[in-house]
Amino acid sequence: MPMTQLETPVRRKVAFGLLVAGFVLAAVNMRPALAGISPLLDEIMADLGLSATAGGAITTVMVLFLGVLAPIAPVLVNRMGLDRTLLAGLLVLASGVMLRSLDGLAGLYLGAALAGTAIAIMNVVMPGVVKQHFPDRIGLFTAIYVSGLVVGAAAASGLMVPLERATGAGWRVAAASVAVPAVAAALLWLPQALRPSGRRAANGPRPYRALLRRPMTWYVMAFMGLQSLTFYIMLAWLPTIFLDAGLPAEEGGYLLSLTNLAQVAATLAVPVHAGRSRTQVPHILVAGALTVAGYLGVWLVPTTVPWLWMVILGLGQGASIALALLIIALRAPDPASVTALSAVAQTFGYTLAALGPLFIGLLHEISGGWTLPLLVGLALCVVQSVFGTLAGRAPG
Repeated sequence: MPMTQLETPVRRKVAFGLLVAGFVLAAVNMRPALAGISPLLDEIMADLGLSATAGGAITTVMVLFLGVLAPIAPVLVNRMGLDRTLLAGLLVLASGVMLRSLDGLAGLYLGAALAGTAIAIMNVVMPGVVKQHFPDRIGLFTAIYVSGLVVGAAAASGLMVPLERATGAGWRVAAASVAVPAVAAALLWLPQALRPSGRRAANGPRPYRALLRRPMTWYVMAFMGLQSLTFYIMLAWLPTIFLDAGLPAEEGGYLLSLTNLAQVAATLAVPVHAGRSRTQVPHILVAGALTVAGYLGVWLVPTTVPWLWMVILGLGQGASIALALLIIALRAPDPASVTALSAVAQTFGYTLAALGPLFIGLLHEISGGWTLPLLVGLALCVVQSVFGTLAGRAPG
């Protein structure tokens, strides 16, 4: 048998391995720039003289840009293709993280905006990448990439304080370290971007008008927004809540890392199982109940078995984000339509979610405690389940 005939299956396996590895590492980079700020927030506020509202605004800026700039992703995809757009997102992410870590408030907020822009692009294109590269295994690869996303958040939230203390270089170096895996992911994804399919724009129209006329689109938008809102409230303020309850700052970071790690079990299992069903309503209701239970534990008894509340909260939030992204991929017929629905849902979703950390910080300042902010979060969790039930119904 000629050597070229032997090499073809090997090359295909290597190419597929690089595709999966680059896909996973890209997913891992989608949350550290956000999650890594929360454990360092007290020190950032003290260093720069920021109020609680201004400190919450660091996360708010990033999450706001996740929503406001999500519509640019389909434009980039139309010009460059999904693969090259994802590569651009990774490079912009690394640049934003570095800028955010420089001296001065301007660099802090401008870098946060740039990082948020990059994550907005990546958020929108990843469901389309799943649809394009893994059309027969949407549930499985949704589970893989959402799990990578969660692992990245958990690693960042758990390692920031120890890394800062180990290096002795302050919060700026620790925060800038997030750029390293982003550059590594860009290098690993480069072969996909250089392939002809990586340069070709996605085919098909972006049916925005048709999407906005469908009630399902609005249900998906509301579910995406509310689950993001309740997630980012905890992501931004959980270590501070534990600190105010009497736990050490390092333990607060570990607990945030634990809740992110607990999400992995849900993100691995739920999309695979829910993807086989015509309706995702039962999964959404269970996810909502777990999230409510986690909020209740943090509110009522934050220092009593806090690890248990973090596991419960993580399972609920992990299942919720996985279901929101799975529904986006399932409800659209092709990569172009998935990208359009993803952009629409995430524009509204993350714009709404951006209000969370800022609003909760403001409520904390006004009330002088965490009871009112967490009660508001609980109410939002209930509304999230209502819209999730509408979005998760079997299409008919």
